[in-house]
Amino acid sequence: MIMVFFTVSFLGAKETDTKKKIKLDKDQPIQIVSDRLDAYNEKKLVVFSGNAVATQGDKIIKADRLFLYYKKDPRVPEKTGAQDIGSAGDLEKIEAKGHVIITQGERVVTGNDAIFYQDTQKIIMLGNAVMREGRNVIHGDRIVVFLDEDRGVVESVEKSRVRATIYPEDNKEKKK
Repeated sequence: MIMVFFTVSFLGAKETDTKKKIKLDKDQPIQIVSDRLDAYNEKKLVVFSGNAVATQGDKIIKADRLFLYYKKDPRVPEKTGAQDIGSAGDLEKIEAKGHVIITQGERVVTGNDAIFYQDTQKIIMLGNAVMREGRNVIHGDRIVVFLDEDRGVVESVEKSRVRATIYPEDNKEKKK
């Protein structure tokens, strides 16, 4: 496995601009629209299918299907049926499946599947993973973005390699 570590902001913004832009929005509400919603209270799962779009602050996740997993309350026995789908604050993770596009500002990450962890603000993009910001592009089999830390990791499988195309002149123009 080949890994490339990068600072997410290297793709465009100056460090001082990036520090101003980063703000934790995990407490903001998540708005989701789709063609269909299926709720499974006993599994603490809600499935949005058909052109599903989730928005939280400046993050947007688009996919064929979104699976929202809520934290189980250890104080409530599962067999009583008293478990209920929680509030957004109880959200554990969102799994996005099929034609996934995640945007935050100018940054766009695409792939086949993704997992967004609410508490840690971490995104894992799998399958044909590509990250773009402006004309800069990074390809890999798996991209992990740590939103709170403004950094990421790009990995490839054995017979593949990480590929990056960086336009240094774009960064110079933004500094002026």
